[in-house]
Amino acid sequence: MRTKSFATPREFAAFPSLVMDRLSTTIKTLDAADAARWDAFVLQCPEATFFHLSAWKGVIEDVFRHRTWFLYAERAGQIVGVLPLAEVKSVLFGHALTSLPFCVYGGVAVSEGSGEAAALLEAEAEALALRLGVQHLEYRNLTARHEDWPRQTLYVTFRKPILPGVEDNMLAIPRKQRAMVRKGIKNGLRADTDSTVDRFFALYADNVLRHGTPALPRRFFAALKERFGDACEVLTVSSPEGKPLSSVLSFYFRDEVLPYYAGDDLAARDLAANDFKYWELMRRACERGCKLFDYGRSKVGTGPYSFKKNWGFEPQPLSYEYRLYKRADVPQNNPMNPKYRAFIALWKRLPPGVANALGPHIVRNLG
Repeated sequence: MRTKSFATPREFAAFPSLVMDRLSTTIKTLDAADAARWDAFVLQCPEATFFHLSAWKGVIEDVFRHRTWFLYAERAGQIVGVLPLAEVKSVLFGHALTSLPFCVYGGVAVSEGSGEAAALLEAEAEALALRLGVQHLEYRNLTARHEDWPRQTLYVTFRKPILPGVEDNMLAIPRKQRAMVRKGIKNGLRADTDSTVDRFFALYADNVLRHGTPALPRRFFAALKERFGDACEVLTVSSPEGKPLSSVLSFYFRDEVLPYYAGDDLAARDLAANDFKYWELMRRACERGCKLFDYGRSKVGTGPYSFKKNWGFEPQPLSYEYRLYKRADVPQNNPMNPKYRAFIALWKRLPPGVANALGPHIVRNLG
């Protein structure tokens, strides 16, 4: 474990109270022995999210072979802040230090009154970024921290309280979308939780291929199930005949549910399986006492963006903030970038077996 302390004689003379605080705060790098302490802090820290949990370190290292630095600030033997980071280095997509790849939220999370810890964590991250020689440092903040930093404006998230009663949540869905949910119910659709990712992955991989984007590897989803246990759940909707139509992999964190990855069969639209799926997830989350439904990140102006608004959710801008070192602009490694249109058109025509074999080698560098 590496420890870094902060103080100089000149600082001590000029700012005695500040230096005493800094002397008591150290920045450390997470190892296996501290994982339980790290997660205990994340679970009680209002600024932390599911994507700050320590298990992401193993997932990113083992599945994608990216180097990670999970930094934490400690004062008087207590963790007061965390900052998970991973390096993604690619000839095609650039060299970045990100908090956190494959996650929609990240950045610094500190306990109340720990602004000093936040500053020290960010200083350590910047020093690491410079040592690594990355093109940029990225914080995927849920809310803004640095108003003057360059920012990615493409993404929003959709978060809404879950009402205490199941029927209250049904009535809170706008009328037209509620009719689609009732259509799915009338069609006799059923939803079941799966112990494996097999049915989910088949639907997910087919779905992303139709949209012209590479699929993440099956072992990534298996790793999520393995490492997060009951906090990672697969819910699959089937026809009355038992054909899988739509599936979602969700995370549970504190009193929140986060549908994170999804896939649908072509027949799902006519049967309203997608609407039924999200209603079933919301209904079950309500019954287990969850208080917040996090519909997740979407790109402004896309189909998923409109779909979530149709459910009565309002977009909340995400504050993805950047320190740019060897590039002039915020990177745009996403399907909305016009330079990827030819690639997307080509990818849609690939046989599923070829796409699923090639996709993981590409998508591991996108994050």
